Amino acid sequence: MGKPRPREAEWLAPHHHTGRAHPSRSSLLLLWTLLNCSVGGSAQGPGEWTPWGSWTRCSSSCGQGLSVRSRHCIWLPGEELCSGDSHEYRLCQLPDCPPGAMPFRDLQCALYNGRPVLGTQKTYQWVPFHGAPNQCDLNCLAEGHAFYHSFGRVLDGTPCSRGARELCVAGRCLSAGCDGLLGSDAREDHCGRCGGTNDSCLLVQRVFRDAGAFAGYWNVTLIPEGARHVRVAHRSRNHLALMGFDGRYVLNGNWAVSPPGTYEAAGTRVVYTRAPGPEETLRAAGPTSQDLLLQEPNPGIEFEFWLPRELYGPFQAQAQALGWSLRQPQPREVERQPPEPPAAPAANPSWTPHSTPDPCPPCSDTRGRAHRLLHYCGSDFVFRARVLGRLRQARETRYEVRVQLIYKNLSPLRALEYVWALSHCPCPLLDLHREYLLAAQRLISLDGTQDRLLLPHAGYARPWTPAEDSRVRVAARQCPV
Repeated sequence: MGKPRPREAEWLAPHHHTGRAHPSRSSLLLLWTLLNCSVGGSAQGPGEWTPWGSWTRCSSSCGQGLSVRSRHCIWLPGEELCSGDSHEYRLCQLPDCPPGAMPFRDLQCALYNGRPVLGTQKTYQWVPFHGAPNQCDLNCLAEGHAFYHSFGRVLDGTPCSRGARELCVAGRCLSAGCDGLLGSDAREDHCGRCGGTNDSCLLVQRVFRDAGAFAGYWNVTLIPEGARHVRVAHRSRNHLALMGFDGRYVLNGNWAVSPPGTYEAAGTRVVYTRAPGPEETLRAAGPTSQDLLLQEPNPGIEFEFWLPRELYGPFQAQAQALGWSLRQPQPREVERQPPEPPAAPAANPSWTPHSTPDPCPPCSDTRGRAHRLLHYCGSDFVFRARVLGRLRQARETRYEVRVQLIYKNLSPLRALEYVWALSHCPCPLLDLHREYLLAAQRLISLDGTQDRLLLPHAGYARPWTPAEDSRVRVAARQCPV
């Protein structure tokens, strides 16, 4: 007789009959996995976030406040910490506070009324002081006296200033993106879509060149309902006139000249400016809630606006039905690109922007092992960060960065930080949206009102690469104790 065929499970491993039950295939595979994890070396990669928790109740009982949600990082020894924020904050809007209600900042100052402070038994009545440098400190003025005192940070959700939409979070003044999240850089595109790429609307542009044969108001263009980012400009002795579709003039109608200023029309605000020379402009963010008619007898008027794709056909038909032809080129298709935050209007806006050369001289080369070691060992903070924003001022430059990985820190770092360079032309100059390895120092002002991360001139700020990451870890082991 032939030998019996071995059972299918016996190929896993040779064994001796001991009277015990054979382990199943699944238990053997599990044992192999555990041994492999413990013998094969350290774990790799970052940790993982738990799902976001629920949003908390609004911090305010009326008006504007904030709510927060959190998540936790789960990581094993040898893994990197999770990348990103552990908390998110969003605006919440409740019905307006009743007349006479005490503002949130006033209430926090009033908590110290009648309590001894400043190391004496003398007490004061406190009201908010709005002239201090940091808007998110609880700076309170002693009524009847010429001094104020800082009681630390205001509570999260306190407006940065009177009437402002920005709120204080963890000692920082944050504005909300179009997604409602505080500190978010999400912006609406020209079509009004949050985080959009300008692909759902068309840019309508034209130069009005029709010269009238008589003095009076000439129809320049119909600004249709739904238009956004309306801009009109011209240079002449005449005046732009704007009419609602009910036949009533918004400005410069019935042979009367309106003063420059902001006017309400079609559900939006129209900013009308008139320079000392023969120049006028109209600007409106939109969207318009009804049609507007632009008039003027002067040729050479430049105008543009953005219009949803589905509204362009009806707009063209409606304009032709008025009895005058637009005679304008087809609307432009705009290349898809991330939306940029709107720039502040210039004092004398011109139709065509002109780029100005950067007056900053080139920086000297600061590469090398000695330079890296000097700044790593002598710094208070070394971290990897992504540059989100840059603000140049007269004597300093402020970077807003997202901290990605911390190599060295004297005190805790938040996910979003400001890094300051004490020059309008810092060296090196950090590019937006790039990741760097930064070595910074902690700078506290003499009066204790400012606590900053300072990037020294010609300091350590290098684009992050895996090779640079390895070099900085070597430098950490070479610093003198």
